[in-house]
Amino acid sequence: MAATMTSPQDNVKMRALVLFSGGQDSTVCLAWALSNYNHVETIGFNYGQRHSVELDMRTPIRNKIAADFPQWQSRLGCDHLLNLETLGAMTRTAMTDDVEIRFEQSGLPNTFVPGRNLLFFTYAAALGYRRDIFNLVGGMCETDFSGYPDCRDETLKSLGQTLSLGTGADYCIETPLMWLDKSRTWEMAQELGGSRLVDLIIEETHTCYKGVRDERHDWGYGCTECPACQLRANGYNKWRGA
Repeated sequence: MAATMTSPQDNVKMRALVLFSGGQDSTVCLAWALSNYNHVETIGFNYGQRHSVELDMRTPIRNKIAADFPQWQSRLGCDHLLNLETLGAMTRTAMTDDVEIRFEQSGLPNTFVPGRNLLFFTYAAALGYRRDIFNLVGGMCETDFSGYPDCRDETLKSLGQTLSLGTGADYCIETPLMWLDKSRTWEMAQELGGSRLVDLIIEETHTCYKGVRDERHDWGYGCTECPACQLRANGYNKWRGA
């Protein structure tokens, strides 16, 4: 039987770059990308977030994935960490400053960092351009979310078109969690990597906006009070049928 020839274009199509924060959603997205692409790289951003401990978890998570999931090990490529601290310095939100989380007159919580996801994907696209990676994967969700405009499906589809028009490259923004609630996100983790991936998410990932890492619960570490902890806990309990 003749060997199947793979064109350079086909190789490019099988490469992905995951926006990887060290949180639950981005870890599930990383597992999803590793299941669907032959070569997967990760990119993270330091924007002065209060919960910078999530950045500390990125390397342990990647190392655990490489060690515990041999089917993904050869697919996991380079990691990139970019410094965007000027974003946090000029936005002054509860994600970057030690202030109480509350809703503002706009109806959005003060955890909203204006332009964050737009900048993340723009920087990811710039990096991907030089590395022949045009599939960009993010954990944005329009089901369980706080109303952030830059998490909406319509926003990200428009951004993908803009990135393609602005670079002459054919970008695709993938959001595998867009229409899933948090219980389905836990379920997806189970489907992708079984109990090993679920355990990894519980023990290694960080979501808590307050950066609490010394309180361990069935669903992982966190304060239990911030919106991120409540979503994660409620999703876990619903998934487990508690």
